[in-house]
Amino acid sequence: MTYTIIVPAIVSLIVTYIATDFAIKYFKFVKLVTTDVHKVGKPLVPYSAGVPLMVGLASGLLVYIFMNVFVFGNATSLASLFAAITSIFIIAFVGLLDDLNSVQVKVRGFIEGKKGLKRWQKPFLTLLAAFPLMAIMAGTTSVFLPVVGNVELGLLYPFLVVPLAIVIASNAVNMLGGFNGLEVGMGLVYTFSLGLFALLNSSELAAVLFFTGFAALMAISRFNFPPAKILSGDSLTYVLGAILAVGAIIGNMEKAVLLTMIPFIVQAALKFWSHRRTGHFASDLGMLQKDGTISSRYGDRIYSWTHLIMKSGRFNEIKIVLIMMAVQAVFSALPFLGVF
Repeated sequence: MTYTIIVPAIVSLIVTYIATDFAIKYFKFVKLVTTDVHKVGKPLVPYSAGVPLMVGLASGLLVYIFMNVFVFGNATSLASLFAAITSIFIIAFVGLLDDLNSVQVKVRGFIEGKKGLKRWQKPFLTLLAAFPLMAIMAGTTSVFLPVVGNVELGLLYPFLVVPLAIVIASNAVNMLGGFNGLEVGMGLVYTFSLGLFALLNSSELAAVLFFTGFAALMAISRFNFPPAKILSGDSLTYVLGAILAVGAIIGNMEKAVLLTMIPFIVQAALKFWSHRRTGHFASDLGMLQKDGTISSRYGDRIYSWTHLIMKSGRFNEIKIVLIMMAVQAVFSALPFLGVF
């Protein structure tokens, strides 16, 4: 790994750490807080960790651009990175808008989260983030499809694949969360694995994006793992989804990202199944027990990965998070095994 990737990652780590510490204090001051339902007393905790994540990520990527232009005199391909930063900023803004509406929603007496944006508004607003990448014709028009193989899509790639990738990835990652460290922990696994995969396949732009994101998540993990001082919020999950989609596009590694995202694809299927069975999208959250373990609200019914884990044994919050990180690690290994 060259220092053109290491230096931006270090900058991202330091800036994110400082920004997160500031965000915790500021969000408390403006009362951007929500209930941590898996703690005794259900304390109010600041959330929307995607804001400091975005600050650190952008800082690292801008340092990478500075090094390439003013140190190495190399400005080629940087248009893709500027478009990537713009797209991720738009996604982060949508996530922040979703977080700002913090009115608690209850279903059958249980807190299911906050009200946020309406369901149709989320994909519509995240679609706007595709335009910067569409404008520069980012990526290659040949993509891998399971069973079929490589397919030449031509103009369908910028006008169909790019917007679908942005919308689906950002919203899919947003479907799994609710436990201290879960979103950040899984993000640590797949950003590192995809960064390594990009590096091994000579996709430096994608590598710097994923490793810079990994470094930012490392900084946030100090404040987000149980007991969390700041919760992820939709701003963080949207940004992580955007990193996956943008990395796939600028790194021409759609197959690797698709394999890595299988846990989120399964989660989306479970969520839509829950809506069909119950009339609403089931929550990933559980019920805190006296011994510190967390049990499912849905009995033997499984509408989420977290329901499956809670049904399998008596686990506390950190163990549930570690199990999900292990699940993510299994699927993150698939690109290296030449699956499909």
